Amino acid sequence: MSMTLIFMIVLALIGGAALSIQAALNGRLGDNVGVFKSAFLTFSVGALVTALLILFFEPRHSVTLLDVPKWQLLGAFCGVPYIVIMVVAVQRIGTAVATVAVIFGQLTMSVLIDNFGWFGNEMIPLSSSRLIAIACLAIALYFIYASNKAATKRAQVAVE
Repeated sequence: MSMTLIFMIVLALIGGAALSIQAALNGRLGDNVGVFKSAFLTFSVGALVTALLILFFEPRHSVTLLDVPKWQLLGAFCGVPYIVIMVVAVQRIGTAVATVAVIFGQLTMSVLIDNFGWFGNEMIPLSSSRLIAIACLAIALYFIYASNKAATKRAQVAVE
């Protein structure tokens, strides 16, 4: 493996860890101040930080957001349901189950996008190893959910 590939994988792992931390924090915040206020804070801070990154680090491009095909802008709407769903889900099913469920959804959709080359992406055919990976993640989701359920039941018995 090249150092660039290893570096990109490590960055993706850090990004995933940050999303789990964000989900846990936003879940608690949403519980205290409301789901939409928590989501608003996330997007407001994210917009501010991103604006600063654009201002100081983004190189010039010949194409602007107004010049691209409009369907490419739809990705901006995908973050809103993710944040709102995670704030609500973490409060009810916990960070681990919510995160693994999101990853399961991401993996499944990513395999479909790769397989069909949707959104102008390179086609990467569905393979048995990809199907096995999806199945393994589904099994992981089941076991994490089942362990949460068992822990909750034990805690309820201990209280009674």
